[in-house]
Amino acid sequence: MSIKSDKIWMDGRLVNFEDANVHVLTHTLHYGYGAFEGIRAYRREDGQSHILRLQEHIKRLFESAHILGLKIPFTPADLIEACVITLRANNFDWGYLRPLVFMGSETMGLGATGNTIHVAIPSWQWGAYLGSEALKNGIRATVSSFSRSHINANMVKGKICGQYVNSVIAKRDAMTAGYDEAIMLDTNGYVSECTGENIFVVKNQKLITPPYGSSILGGITRQSVIDIAHDLGVTVEERTMTRDELYVADEIFLCGTAAEVTPVREIDGRDIGPGRPGEISSMIASTYFDIVKGSSPAHPEWRYPYSLA
Repeated sequence: MSIKSDKIWMDGRLVNFEDANVHVLTHTLHYGYGAFEGIRAYRREDGQSHILRLQEHIKRLFESAHILGLKIPFTPADLIEACVITLRANNFDWGYLRPLVFMGSETMGLGATGNTIHVAIPSWQWGAYLGSEALKNGIRATVSSFSRSHINANMVKGKICGQYVNSVIAKRDAMTAGYDEAIMLDTNGYVSECTGENIFVVKNQKLITPPYGSSILGGITRQSVIDIAHDLGVTVEERTMTRDELYVADEIFLCGTAAEVTPVREIDGRDIGPGRPGEISSMIASTYFDIVKGSSPAHPEWRYPYSLA
């Protein structure tokens, strides 16, 4: 996968990919004090391009920055327009956007408060995050020995740059052991989320997921899945879950902007259900992809249309 593009939006203007640079003393590079979003744009069967849940993603970006006490020097409308401009500048009728809010290089130290706040929006064309085979056949996951940060140790509802070190460590550890993904427990031992995805369990035809008030990121795709389940008449229960509930689940799938809807076929050497994507997981995934890529008229409010003209 190449992350190369022609143009990147930086602080209100488009610059060449090679010129989108920052100083080595950029504060966020050293301390991780910044916020970001991941946003997908899709091309549907009718040729219409759209950015999925763009307004919600930009709203969360501003909320993450607010949690950190960073004032973004643009309005939400500015950044919504910038996302479209970036896709057009790169001639992308589908792709991935990564808005990033970061502190500049004027001064260093943990207590720095006077640094300039910058915003960059790169984009690239990113296929299935965990691979096309993962979407079809499911992935192998392991329960990580690293815990998801406690709600009082980090601001878990913010999509904050430095907090992802926790996820990177767990992800690399799982991949070294031969797995595709790591499932993280919270500090009380309950199922939290994966390194970059929310998790759903199917048991007795019911969809179960950790509650919003726990140590999870409030995923926008997570909410989309809940909405789709309601549309399909599937009961959704938000509650704490134990690790062994995963092992005896009928089905499990992950979801996120990058991962979309990805089934899990095995955890810690144990088959989940029949060891292949289950009926409800497949139904939700099929509905999701028909909304974002296909011809389904459902949830037009999720789609922010744009054209390359």
